[in-house]
Amino acid sequence: MLTALDKGVKGGMWYSLIDKVYAPQNLAAAWARVQANAGAAGSDGQSIAAFAAQAERHLQQLHEQLRTGSYQPLPVRRGWIDKPGSTEQRPLGIPAVRDRVVQTALRQVLEPIWEAEFAEQSYGFRPGRGCLDALQRVEALLRAGYTFVVDADLKSYFDTIPHERLLADVGHKIADQRILDLVAAYLKAGVLDGLQEWTPEQGTPQGAVISPLLANLYLNEFDHALAQKGYQLVRYADDFVILCRSPAEAERALAEVRQLVEARGLTLHPSKTRLVDASQAGGFDFLGYHFERTYRWPRAKSLDKLKDKVRELTPRTHGNALRVIVGRLNASLRGWFHYFKYSHWTTFPRLDKWVRMRMRSILRRRAGRRGCGRGRDHHRWPNAYFTHLGLFDLTTAHGAFCQSH
Repeated sequence: MLTALDKGVKGGMWYSLIDKVYAPQNLAAAWARVQANAGAAGSDGQSIAAFAAQAERHLQQLHEQLRTGSYQPLPVRRGWIDKPGSTEQRPLGIPAVRDRVVQTALRQVLEPIWEAEFAEQSYGFRPGRGCLDALQRVEALLRAGYTFVVDADLKSYFDTIPHERLLADVGHKIADQRILDLVAAYLKAGVLDGLQEWTPEQGTPQGAVISPLLANLYLNEFDHALAQKGYQLVRYADDFVILCRSPAEAERALAEVRQLVEARGLTLHPSKTRLVDASQAGGFDFLGYHFERTYRWPRAKSLDKLKDKVRELTPRTHGNALRVIVGRLNASLRGWFHYFKYSHWTTFPRLDKWVRMRMRSILRRRAGRRGCGRGRDHHRWPNAYFTHLGLFDLTTAHGAFCQSH
């Protein structure tokens, strides 16, 4: 496969791949990744630990089922997760552990084939790429004068991908019918929601290992079409922006996007798709950041999510020692800072002040006083007191980051 990827295959088609999927080494590597990612049990109730207890036997069984063509995926268990900054919930599919192993093995075979075809403008769920790469590209384009932005949103993208057209896209490169049947089986796998089971007629199951690859594949034609027309697209999964040099160019780009999206059987979200002048007040959000007038900072939902986590860790009635509270708080603050350290410097002093107020409120309660930390509390427990405790200071960390760069 590596030789073929380098030199190409006859007719650009791959005819024999299923043996690569069920190869014992590939299944073992797939299981190692699934085990490292942990996760909940699927519809069969089998946990990661239960699979691990007899992993060799399970992997051998999967090898035989895939080799003989008797393998069939189990229904996907439906779970629900909260949407950040919203009272709504997002559906999440949880495949059985055995199916996650096979999907990972399948992805390990298919991903290198399509990685050679994917557009440069696509950053989501790809090896060696991530959110920060996409954000740096947006920043570079804004500084180069591409300040008129098509801020677009695909409505329920993962849930609305047409199955037949997606399978046809897979078939443009893959001629191995057993691979095509395996992909189709995952798309058509039943969904178990409580006691009800139903079969999806469109979309890729969110939470499935293979879904991000298929989602990128279905938008690959869209990516290349915009690139050929000269537009500066930055896409991360179903979230994308197009940066232009003039309002007229942005309007043309949006018209092109509408045509391309509709041609793929998809829909732009009517209230979340708009044209923005990023050099003026208002700006736009992308991947957790807000961009406006050459600056960027965490969008409101990103700040709310951090504050909700800090509130959870610092109730006034907290009974643990301060160093224990600080240790748990630091883990969240460091993780958040790692992603948002590219924000404008004014972001961090305000947050540090607010975090220390939460800590002073705990101390105030322990001193027999009511209310949040205020007034003389700043003298009783000055900032140096929390520095001595080891509380992570966002402002100091940002200053050190700026100096190092």
